This record gives sequence, structure tokens and C-alpha cells, in this order.
Amino acid sequence: MMFPCEIKTFPTRSALSIRFRSPVQELSAYFGRVYGAIGAYLAELGAQDQGEAVFAAYHNMDMQDLDIVAGFTVSKPLPGKGEIQAAEIPGGPFAICHYTGPYDQVGPAYEELTQYAAQHGYQPGGVAYEWYLNGPDVPPQDLKTDVAFPVIPLGEAATA
Repeated sequence: MMFPCEIKTFPTRSALSIRFRSPVQELSAYFGRVYGAIGAYLAELGAQDQGEAVFAAYHNMDMQDLDIVAGFTVSKPLPGKGEIQAAEIPGGPFAICHYTGPYDQVGPAYEELTQYAAQHGYQPGGVAYEWYLNGPDVPPQDLKTDVAFPVIPLGEAATA
């Protein structure tokens, strides 16, 4: 394995997020705006410590029209405001691949994760997530991203 993978069960998590569509070439601009807006809203709420984990949830993989929900998990439900929505990330079993490197080279981690899940009796069960474990201020080769998707046993129908 090029990247370490595992199956892990997560609890349901509260989040603040913004949903948008973007071609892959424009993602960094969208992410900057989205994370900046949510960070400012958290500060407005006096909840600077609430932004626990930064994520993006990919509802499709059409590189010219990606459907993405991006935001922060929060330790307790917080109200949305305008385009910022209160959200929940469903809990349950997830396949996770721990990737280190530039964001634009994460593709092989997805392939490895899909193979790993199948080898352990699972198939993707919905939305693909990327959890950004450090910021864009580190060198690209040192960026840490957990690529994850909920899993269901092979042969069961996805409900997402």
C-alpha cells in the first residue's frame, strides 16, 4: 500500500457548511471563500474554538461541475446564517486513507481506498469526504488529507 488505509466507525458530527458547484480548476478560490466565510461566522458567534475539522464532501466526481459541501465540524450544533448551513455528517463505518502530498495529486489515494475497502468486504456507500488535517500554509508535499467514504458490506444496496 502506498498510503495507510483503515476502516473506522465515526459518530454523527455537527457542522457548518456551504454547498457549491465548481470546476476542479477553480476549487482553491471557492475553498478560500467558503472557509473564510465560515471562519468569520464562527468568530461572530464567539465560537473561535468551535471549528474542529475542515472538510469537503464530494457529491459527484464530475471534474467540470463538482457538487461540494465544504465546512467545519463543530462540537455542538450551531445555527446557520445565509448560505452557511447547519449540517450533520452521518456517523457509521468509513473507509479512510491517510494521504500526504499535494491536493491535486490525491487521485491514487481514492483508488487505493476503493481497493482496500473491497479487500475488507466493503463498497462505497455514499459521499466522498476529504478531511484537511493541516493548512495550505505548509509545503504541498507535507499536506495531510484523510480521504474517506462511508462503507456498506459488499452486495448491499447504497441508501444515499
